[in-house]
Amino acid sequence: MVTMKGWILLLLWGAMSVLGQRILKPALSRVQIGQRTFSPLVMLSLESTRSSSRRGDPTFTYVRRTCNITCPMGHVNADCDTCMCEDATLHGKVSLEDGSPAADARVYLQAKKLKLLTMADNRGMFRIPGVCPDGKNTLKIKKAKYAAATVTVPESNRRNLAIQVQLHRSGKPYVFRSPEDKARRVGQSVSLCCDARGSPAPDRYLWYHNGSLLDPSLYKYKNNLILKNLKREQSGEYFCKASSAGGSAKSQVAKLAVIGRQEAACDSQPQSHLIRLPHDCFQKATNSFYYDVGKCPAKTCVGKLDKGLRCKDNISYCCGVSKMETRDISCDGYTLPTKVIVECGCKICTETKIMVRGRATAADNGEPLRFGHIYMGNKRVSMTGYKGTFSIHVPADMERLVLTFVDRLQKFVNTTKVLPFKENGGAVFHEIKLLRKKAPVTLESTETNVISLGEMEEDDPIAELEIPPNAFYRKNGEVYSGKVKASVTFLDPRNISTAPVTQSDLNFVDEEGDVFPLRTYGMFSVDFTDEQGTESLNAEKVKVHLDAAQVKMPEHVQEMKLWSLNPETGLWEEEGDFNLEKSTRRKREERTFLVGNMEIKERRLFNLDVPESRRCYVKVRAYRSERFLPSEQIQGVVISIINMEPEPGFSSNPRAWGRFDSVVTGPNGACVPAFCDEQNPEAYGAYILASMGGEELEAVPSAPKLNPAAIGVPQPYLNKLNYRRTDHEDSNIKKTAFSINMAKPSPNSPEENNGPIYAYENLSECEEAPYSAAHFRFYRIEGDRYDYNTVPFSEDDLMSWTDDYLAWWPKPMEFRACYIKVKINGPQEVNVRSRNMGGTHPRTIGKLYGIRDVRSIRDPQQRDVSAACLEFKCSGMLFDQDRVDRTLVKVIPQGNCRRVSVNSMLHEYLVNHLPMATNNDTSEYTMLAPLDPLGHNYGIYTVTDQDPRIAKEIALGRCFDGTSDGTSRIMKSDVGVGLTFTCSERSATEQSIFQSQRNLGQQSPRDSGRQSPRDSGRPSPGDSGRPSPGDSGRLSPGDSGRPSPGDSGRLSPGDSGRPSPGDSGRLSPGDSGRPSPGDSGRQSPGDSGRQSPRDWGQQSPRDSGQQSILVLPGQSPVYPRPPASRRNNQVRIPMTGQRPTY
Repeated sequence: MVTMKGWILLLLWGAMSVLGQRILKPALSRVQIGQRTFSPLVMLSLESTRSSSRRGDPTFTYVRRTCNITCPMGHVNADCDTCMCEDATLHGKVSLEDGSPAADARVYLQAKKLKLLTMADNRGMFRIPGVCPDGKNTLKIKKAKYAAATVTVPESNRRNLAIQVQLHRSGKPYVFRSPEDKARRVGQSVSLCCDARGSPAPDRYLWYHNGSLLDPSLYKYKNNLILKNLKREQSGEYFCKASSAGGSAKSQVAKLAVIGRQEAACDSQPQSHLIRLPHDCFQKATNSFYYDVGKCPAKTCVGKLDKGLRCKDNISYCCGVSKMETRDISCDGYTLPTKVIVECGCKICTETKIMVRGRATAADNGEPLRFGHIYMGNKRVSMTGYKGTFSIHVPADMERLVLTFVDRLQKFVNTTKVLPFKENGGAVFHEIKLLRKKAPVTLESTETNVISLGEMEEDDPIAELEIPPNAFYRKNGEVYSGKVKASVTFLDPRNISTAPVTQSDLNFVDEEGDVFPLRTYGMFSVDFTDEQGTESLNAEKVKVHLDAAQVKMPEHVQEMKLWSLNPETGLWEEEGDFNLEKSTRRKREERTFLVGNMEIKERRLFNLDVPESRRCYVKVRAYRSERFLPSEQIQGVVISIINMEPEPGFSSNPRAWGRFDSVVTGPNGACVPAFCDEQNPEAYGAYILASMGGEELEAVPSAPKLNPAAIGVPQPYLNKLNYRRTDHEDSNIKKTAFSINMAKPSPNSPEENNGPIYAYENLSECEEAPYSAAHFRFYRIEGDRYDYNTVPFSEDDLMSWTDDYLAWWPKPMEFRACYIKVKINGPQEVNVRSRNMGGTHPRTIGKLYGIRDVRSIRDPQQRDVSAACLEFKCSGMLFDQDRVDRTLVKVIPQGNCRRVSVNSMLHEYLVNHLPMATNNDTSEYTMLAPLDPLGHNYGIYTVTDQDPRIAKEIALGRCFDGTSDGTSRIMKSDVGVGLTFTCSERSATEQSIFQSQRNLGQQSPRDSGRQSPRDSGRPSPGDSGRPSPGDSGRLSPGDSGRPSPGDSGRLSPGDSGRPSPGDSGRLSPGDSGRPSPGDSGRQSPGDSGRQSPRDWGQQSPRDSGQQSILVLPGQSPVYPRPPASRRNNQVRIPMTGQRPTY
């Protein structure tokens, strides 16, 4: 190594002699200028050789004898690894993601070995002389915590060039596309693909089969794995691992099924799926009130393959319905038609849309985030509405939905959430809680500033930020001097109410690419601006002092780290470690602090966390009612868990929460991740709650005593878990959550190895657990409701849709909900039914689509007025999209009711859009449903959405409000009405159908064999249908309650409306079918049956017995009169689906 002065002397000596050249060459390999030493790119290579030029001047062109580099311009340097141009100079600037200068970034020449050329100054600027602009020289720029950037010097004739380079934070790869589940036959081929991105970009992929690494030299894979001539033993689970200099990440697991060449693609035998029958439809063959209509699991199957190997098959095939039969179910005096699946087969998968909806509001007072921006990565994808609502379409290949909510007015902290969704299609509703920004304080940039993190009464702050003098600087790198506005908002885990505000899902990726959870000790958002609040400022050399006394678990002291959130992936990335220091702060006694260093630049959200390895899963299911039937499970319910610190006497703070997580129920419930402890059952606790559509579901009660059969967990494990619903000690508290001890199951205890707690390594066992395995339960209070579809369909599972002409919803990607508002003048609430049949389509005319029943809701402002929002099947194209069907809808209120008015605009519309149904019976109303989406002026409410429940929810909200664009949870009975009926009061001896159902109780398949005496086919008192005057409704002992053979009667909720043999179903004009005066419609005391918006689509218990006549243009209705023996209207009206009263 030589100094500048020595370099000049050596240059002169070397030019004069060969010996000087030998000494000069190694000396010039390192040049010291000031305090820095460099390898100059331009080295004057010298060799004292006589030129062959005419002038005979010596040319100093030392050329290494073994060098074979050819330079298109300039000369080869002394090391023979690049070309040099003495008269060329490269000027460069290096910046970070936010535009601030990358001070001290190192610039290397990428040759055989990296050569350090220079370093960027405080402005991110650098200058390198001698770089040939030949398009071949490559520079590599490095800076700590940032991915190295590579840039090629462009080819140019100019001798002064300028380049700009931006560095991105270094991070682990992020897998954005995992391999898909596929099915193949023996001998076929398959391609599995995996894609990841990151900074730096992944440069290596490894594939695993059933956990074992596949030999890269044998399979020759990169990011796609091709398997040819498949064998059965190649079935199983596959995943990839992407790696870069920043780390590794693993994909989701894909399942490959390989079956024999002649083997059936699907099991042709349907699985069992029970539907509830009316209470007078007891099936002696099965000894229950349920009927098995079958179900085909929508799993991947082998279909027709196209040519070529693709990452995603052009057409996806799933096991589905291949054959259905219509069965007539024998009930008490009538038959109920239903379609039953008799054979499954491999079909094209039902195409669905995946949606996420929700509402973003402040955590403190519910203030909505109005017109906030929603980002998916760096792309803005949507905005919130005036009330904070939003709707996001989830791309089909999306695995992890990460959304960031940004308040344009800067009142709330930018909030990043990882939102679970239904992978099989449909919508999930999420409540997004936002943390309000703390009011800014003014700091002096030239002084040391301390900001407390965490403010709890009678407790110390969890941590403090210490900002040294002159630590603030602008984005251009200049030191900022002046006043600083600082807003530091801290999320304190000692306050349990802040748990739903948690950013992201508190996960990180370890060095092996596995996802691990974090336990938080608090997270904070930092916002520094100049005095005017117009320019954002950075800060360096900031210290975090974490009070070690707040860390109650000794092992966490050593594991504590500082993390920052990656808003694109929603994962937390390590910022730095903490070191133990003893100090006296703010005149307190000497205490121990964990001190970490940080720099506040492009990321402004930080976390004080430790990785936690003691993990388990909790099995939870949600149901439609307290019957807890497998067929009544609900999908799309958001199950949330708040992981609590250990109870008093154990090694942590009992007041704090450590983690918040959410999952969505699928066809087999949900497995919720949680912290657990095997040694101490009470060491960890958790609160678990459930919500759907923004409404909370109820948990099973724990008082006055535990009922293991209802809770779903047997003893003695239930006592060990210490199950408690939130109202266990105070009945005034909400019933929507429960707490448990997270006691990890003991492997030596058989009763603890069947759920509901599963060890972390047994996730697949939890996900595939049968219904009979132990699990916790939530249920939805749906009230007096009974919906019946002739073609079975679950609104929670869109893959259960069947392409049948009688399907209630004709398109699985577009669900159109229609409602009519019915006003009731009368002293009691009334049950109203819509009976929906094919009206004009030749394949469905006269056939039943389904029945919807609902109970009217009392108007709080008017004593004798109520109203109901009644669903009916919309008119429109059927599933084949060939021609429309005008649904024939009959609206029938229960009891002694008389139609008094029809909305004039609705009536005019129906008159002008023939054909038109006649209405000679004033106790009901019949119409051919309109094709157009009419509004509140017609009393009709129509909403189309990709999810049926969302469509119904929006339509009902509008119907309640009586507007076409508003929403309400309070029934407004005087606005937006379509039909008006006046109903008389029922006699005091009568019960409503719903009340009689409550009194009858509910039977499930487990206890249906024990039939109470009053459920023997005889109706309860007052439930006799239409009694004669003075008749109490009680039948004689020998009376079975069945109508006479010719009785047109009324059908049960599932009845197709078919009359008995020989019965035309048409009544004479004089036979109105009105009930006798004894059937006044009075309900028993306490049977208010008030409907809430979530009880939408409830039922009425009666049909009128009349069949409306479809009158075509130019025709007149004809009413043949049936025999007198067939005009007996005495028949019980069966209703089911009601909650029992206790």
